[in-house]
Amino acid sequence: MSTEETKEKKFFGQPIGLATLFMTEMWERFSYYGMRAILLYYMWHLIAVGDLNITRAVAASIMAIYASMVYLSGSLGGYIADRMIGSRKAVFLGGVFIMLGHIVLALPFGSSALFGSIALIIIGTGLLKPNVSSLVGSLYTPQDRRRDAGFSIFVFGINLGSFISPLLVGWTQENFGFHVAFGLAAIGMFFGLLQYYFGGKKDLPSDGMYPTDPLQPEEIKPLIIKTVLALITLGLVITLMMLMGWNNISDFINLLTIVAVAIPVMYFVQMLTSSKVSKQERSRVLAYLPLFFGAVLFWALEEQGSVVLATFAQNRVVHSWIPAAWFQSLNPFFIMLYTPFFATLWSRWKKNAPSAPLKFAIGLIFAGASFLLLAIPGSLWGTSGRVSPFWLLGSWALIIIGEMLISPVGLSVTTKLAPRAFTVQMMSLWFLSSAVGSALNAQFVGLYSPQTEVQYFFIFGLVAVILGIIMIFLVRMIIRLMDGVE
Repeated sequence: MSTEETKEKKFFGQPIGLATLFMTEMWERFSYYGMRAILLYYMWHLIAVGDLNITRAVAASIMAIYASMVYLSGSLGGYIADRMIGSRKAVFLGGVFIMLGHIVLALPFGSSALFGSIALIIIGTGLLKPNVSSLVGSLYTPQDRRRDAGFSIFVFGINLGSFISPLLVGWTQENFGFHVAFGLAAIGMFFGLLQYYFGGKKDLPSDGMYPTDPLQPEEIKPLIIKTVLALITLGLVITLMMLMGWNNISDFINLLTIVAVAIPVMYFVQMLTSSKVSKQERSRVLAYLPLFFGAVLFWALEEQGSVVLATFAQNRVVHSWIPAAWFQSLNPFFIMLYTPFFATLWSRWKKNAPSAPLKFAIGLIFAGASFLLLAIPGSLWGTSGRVSPFWLLGSWALIIIGEMLISPVGLSVTTKLAPRAFTVQMMSLWFLSSAVGSALNAQFVGLYSPQTEVQYFFIFGLVAVILGIIMIFLVRMIIRLMDGVE
């Protein structure tokens, strides 16, 4: 090991810049997941006091489409950083937008501030989330053996912030009200910005201050024309919707759902028809299609944690001794609990280890089982009373096993199956699977109610299990289409 590398060992053996990015992302996740843990309950409150004229079903759909737009905005945030302002400025600007979004919620403006806050946080997360991860990568040379361990530490920071925030923000909301709780989320992001600003000056590479692929003078005019045309098209669509009377919140949620689904479809069509893609690469893209659909279904279930499972926690679980928002900490808790086990398992399981498609199939079955489990208490005792929190604990424990089988494996196989000319776009597709899953949720989560609880959990769970079983039978075909990729 070189002397220079030895001197760099200042944060768990990693470059000291990792400490800055670890804390920045931890505080950003603290603010986002703290806000998300109570946002549904806040909309219920606004509905109850007559300040928000929607149903609880529409509130659930808003939560789902909100998550979808957060994932979609990452593609735009990456483009702005790569081509215009650089990743370091994008991260800071994103943090400012996020903090402002939480401040707006913290002020007593009620429903008039709700959608403005959501827009600010979507923009901010889109700028910050993809670019802070790219900054982590910039701390290492391609040959640096510490890279994987560095990203593991960084991901731990993500889950640490996500775990702590529902506990603190949920307790604050129960004892001091919603606005103070949203203010706590804003303070969390403020701490993240302080850490990033002062730590970044000393410890982050200067390369991130500049775009990696800056717009050339001849590209600016076509970009402006495309942007204007896109805005005109959007304006025309909205005008047409107004003229046809499609002007309530549900109609706009439907529009955003169509957009979220259409974007990955266009990506796949572009790759499968491009002359830049070889026959072998086209086969690998076809192999990726069932994996993408499996990921969409998985995220559609997993992302219901802040909507349907949050509703179940508030209305159906005995939780007089803790705030319902605390159950949102179960997701990152199980991720942190399982990660060492699965990392050790895959590193040691060499012979006859399951293939990526088989891991996806098993992951889907576990996700389906998590919903089937929640169908049991309503089937046995009805849906009018309250049940043990261990039902919810067990559901999270199962679905995060599915996440351990799908999420890291999906990231890895995406890079392996990507056509050479579409490497970045293929990675965007992986993140779009979450956006599509959440967008589809916007169409379904409103169907959940005490009257439909058993059927809801049973049907979603059964569909996931059946598709997981079907994927098991498709494993050989997918592996053949992967054409040598393991």
